[in-house]
Amino acid sequence: MKRSNSSLLKRMALVLLVGAGAGLSIAGDVNVPASDFSLATPAGQPLTLSQYKGNVVLVNFWATWCGPCQQEMPLLDQMYRKYKPAGFTLIGVNVDKDAPPVKELLARKPVSFPVALDPENAVSKAYHVADMPSSVLIDRKGVVRYVHRGYRPGDENEYQDRIRQLIRE
Repeated sequence: MKRSNSSLLKRMALVLLVGAGAGLSIAGDVNVPASDFSLATPAGQPLTLSQYKGNVVLVNFWATWCGPCQQEMPLLDQMYRKYKPAGFTLIGVNVDKDAPPVKELLARKPVSFPVALDPENAVSKAYHVADMPSSVLIDRKGVVRYVHRGYRPGDENEYQDRIRQLIRE
């Protein structure tokens, strides 16, 4: 299938936007500025990290084929709903190549937090994400404060402790 020049230019611009800050935030590095990104939601709406400036943000990288991701999602949604009034948000960044499986999964397992699509894996590459799921916790000033790879039952307790701490700061 041929891509239009406009589509190709948009993708290149996204890669440049993400690449501009790619050296700043690497999964595993903490106390460094988080790289801004701009992606589309499954509905085609733009979503940027910078639109949540001033909030504590958990960016969760996930895939439809990842069992632990699906296990973690309802727990993340509970955290999102619980801490949102205190200035917390959660952005689910899906790394699947195609949107239909993402839309199907979200129809079966809806979440209330915003989800963005990263089909080119530009954002996950910028954050050097290699494991699914992976989460990056960013403070109100836009600084990466915690990185977590994988999911095991109980990991959500560590997330909540760190979220509460950053909300209080």
